[in-house]
Amino acid sequence: MSKKKPFVLRLDEEMLKAVEKWAADEFRSTNGQLEWILREALKKAGRMPKQSANPKPGSDGEAE
Repeated sequence: MSKKKPFVLRLDEEMLKAVEKWAADEFRSTNGQLEWILREALKKAGRMPKQSANPKPGSDGEAE
């Protein structure tokens, strides 16, 4: 089971609004959407850690 570590993220107000709308459109929290975006970018770049490559559905705030 992966442990989540909180940290501060500063975003431009317009970028945050866009992420919030995207999250709402996909029935995710803003945090869940940011995690999804980062996970997809890591997979695409071939940098996804092996342990976290296949998280259980719903374990990260995503809608099932």
